[in-house]
Amino acid sequence: MKDPWLVVTLRKVLVLALLFALLLAIGVSGYILVERFTFLEALYMTVITISTVGFTEVRPLDSAGKIFTIILILMGAGFVTYSLFYFSQLLFDPNLIELYRRRRLKKQLDQLENHYIICGYGQMGQIIVKELLNHKIPVVVIDTDDSLIVRFREKGILHLKADATEEENLLAAGIERAKGLVAVVNRDTDNVFIVLTARDLNKDLLIFARAGSPSTYKRLLKAGANRVVSPFASGAHHIAQNILRPTVTDFLALALSTEGLELSMEEILLPDDAELIGKELMDTTIRSEYNLIVVAIKRRDGTMVFNPSPHERLEAGDILVAIGPQENLLNFEREIKGSFQPQA
Repeated sequence: MKDPWLVVTLRKVLVLALLFALLLAIGVSGYILVERFTFLEALYMTVITISTVGFTEVRPLDSAGKIFTIILILMGAGFVTYSLFYFSQLLFDPNLIELYRRRRLKKQLDQLENHYIICGYGQMGQIIVKELLNHKIPVVVIDTDDSLIVRFREKGILHLKADATEEENLLAAGIERAKGLVAVVNRDTDNVFIVLTARDLNKDLLIFARAGSPSTYKRLLKAGANRVVSPFASGAHHIAQNILRPTVTDFLALALSTEGLELSMEEILLPDDAELIGKELMDTTIRSEYNLIVVAIKRRDGTMVFNPSPHERLEAGDILVAIGPQENLLNFEREIKGSFQPQA
């Protein structure tokens, strides 16, 4: 549906164009009838008269021609003055600026691929967006709160001020090309509906959702969510673990944090043509060269191997869960990705 302001503006511009054409027609017809000018001479006289340029006349005018020219000058000057005023006002119209922003945003959204759509920018949504952007993962936020728009623009976050439960808004966010969606709006019923709609629009989408109650947890899984998180249950479990196992909790917090700490935990996918394929862990340079500890291996079929032995053989498609200095993890990941490009 077209913007109402745009429709009204285009209508006014069309009226001005028609008035200009009418003014030209009156001027050309008048000079032809009054002064017996040719069409080209009459058009030339009309244009220089309306624009008040003041070039030389085609030939001297008689009294009737001069009177007609005076009338045409007054009409043309009035039209030009109003047109200049209107278009200068239009140039600084906030609606035009907003229209430009929407068009630019739409163009950016149309170019996105393998991004994540974050439905809801509350406390959870803000943290999720921050973490994803820190890892250079493109995101689009959908929220209905007007007060967030300025914040999105300041931070350069792609966003839609819209209702995430509406199918057309998910399509506008590029859900058909997206890699994943996160439903973390305040109402559980809205999260369930978002998950249902998203799964219907993209069967391969990774969907993560927030559940406020155990019953909603089950409904979200049935609706098509891949992972469901209950913040209250997770928070309570975290507090209990802090009481029972404070050192373990501190270690995991240190490993999973990205706030300027050297130690980190990452998962690294082994490409099918990696040189490490078929080797035992003890025969690789993961520990000796990169000072990384492999705490788990996820096989391609989903099987998890915890605390793998030095004789554990690496297979194609393995995901290594490793702990170590952030810089070493990045170097190892770059080495994995850079060393196994197809040869030209």
